[in-house]
Amino acid sequence: MKPAPKDWPRLSSSIFYEDAPIMIDWLMKAFDFKLKIRVEGETPGVIMHAELTYGEAIIMVGSHSKLVGERFGTSYLSPREAGGCTQSLMLYVPDIEAHHATAKAAGANILAEPAISDYGPEYWSDKAYGVLDPEGHLWWFAERLRNPPGI
Repeated sequence: MKPAPKDWPRLSSSIFYEDAPIMIDWLMKAFDFKLKIRVEGETPGVIMHAELTYGEAIIMVGSHSKLVGERFGTSYLSPREAGGCTQSLMLYVPDIEAHHATAKAAGANILAEPAISDYGPEYWSDKAYGVLDPEGHLWWFAERLRNPPGI
C-alpha cells in the first residue's frame, strides 16, 4: 500500500460550522488544537478550508454550504442545520482530567464526565469523556490506561 503524504494521517475528517472562524478559535481554546492552515473565502467570515492539528491528528474545518456553496454535488451542514449530530469524533489525549478541565472552562457541553471503560484483561482500558461543541458536533476524548496483551 502506498504511504499517505508526509505529515498527513491516512484518514482525516472534515467538520462544518455556521460560524467557522469563531469555532476554530474555540476548538483551539477548549480542545488544545493548533492551527496549521486557514484559507478564508472572499466573503468575510467564510472559511473555505482550515486544518487543525493535535499531535499527528488533523481535522479539517470549513464553513457550511449556505456560505460556500455545494461541492461534489452535496451540501455541507452544521449539526444545527441537520437537526442533530452529524458525526462523532474521537481523539486520544495524554491527560484526560486536564483536557476535561480545559474544555469545561471553555464552556463545552459535557455529556459524559470522565469515566473508565474496561472490557477485561484481553482488551484495552480507557478513561474518556464526551462533549458537544457549541454548534453540536459530538467529541470523545480518551486516555489509554491499558493496551490489550501483545500491543
